[in-house]
Amino acid sequence: MTTNKLRVGVIGCGAIAQRRHLPEYLARHDVEIVAVCDFSEERANQVKEQFGAQYAITSTEQLLAFDEIDAVSVCTPNQFHAAVSIQAMKAGKHVLCEKPMATTIEEAREMVKAAEENGVYLMVGHNQRLMPVHQKAKEMLKLGKLGKVLTFATTFGHSGPENWSVDGAKSWFFNKDQAFVGAMGDLGVHKADLIAWLIDDPIAEVSALVGTLHKEIPIDDNAIFLLKTSGGSIGTLTASWTYYPNEVNSTILYCERGTMKIGADPVYGIVVEYADGVKEHIEIGKIQTNSEGGQTNSGVIDHFVEGILSGEGHEINGLEGLRALEVILAGVEAAKSGQIRKVSH
Repeated sequence: MTTNKLRVGVIGCGAIAQRRHLPEYLARHDVEIVAVCDFSEERANQVKEQFGAQYAITSTEQLLAFDEIDAVSVCTPNQFHAAVSIQAMKAGKHVLCEKPMATTIEEAREMVKAAEENGVYLMVGHNQRLMPVHQKAKEMLKLGKLGKVLTFATTFGHSGPENWSVDGAKSWFFNKDQAFVGAMGDLGVHKADLIAWLIDDPIAEVSALVGTLHKEIPIDDNAIFLLKTSGGSIGTLTASWTYYPNEVNSTILYCERGTMKIGADPVYGIVVEYADGVKEHIEIGKIQTNSEGGQTNSGVIDHFVEGILSGEGHEINGLEGLRALEVILAGVEAAKSGQIRKVSH
């Protein structure tokens, strides 16, 4: 880079770009938004004006041809994550790709390979582990006072993309070809990343029940995974698009010497109840939600920008994204077969 600012482009101008990526880029003094790209010229122009980008274009190739762009956010439908990210990395751009990073293991591996071969950074937008409550919870778990996590329940649910996407009920989230899976790819993959990171124990086995229970859509609106970690802990992962009206984003850890509840209390971010009767109530930040009053900065853009400018890279790299995707794809297979699937990391 020839300037002390990171110069970025954003590919895909939907809700995640408008509500997370672009506002968070704009809030930083060391970032310059060079170009935004969307197949809808009208939307690209609106976003350009709103966030002060220099250019609004409709061609990914045209955006990637800008020599002055150092890094890109890939905010396209899931189907295009891998192809666009690889194209960007081959053009020498650092990439922040939304989750799930790809629709197949092969695609994800190609993304990791492209980053290595082109000497650029690849980060995946798993924001859960960047939330203050989860950072604090991990710090507390490391102290060892609770002992080993024996069982867990992690849940992420809301009323569905029709209430979040800029396209409403016509959103690509409901297009099976573009989304590939529903609630488990939208929300479940976040929790697959979170739980393994939080308890520092990779997921080894998955069984699953996946269904379309209420919405008239061709993909799942609910998924419940039963997970077993390499260290022997077992628990549930629930992803839902039918939590009306309130969003739930919580994790409960049942440990040898007590229970930790994260995001489950209306006042305190973390509540710990020890087996000896002692209780801790920790008020720290807010769980990020799509509704008013939630965490306003996801931390994703900060992590992406600072990892590039410092030269230190990213904790949530392509390999981490691949591990979370493996859990989701194992769940897809488990649901189809009715059998437990092993996760090969």
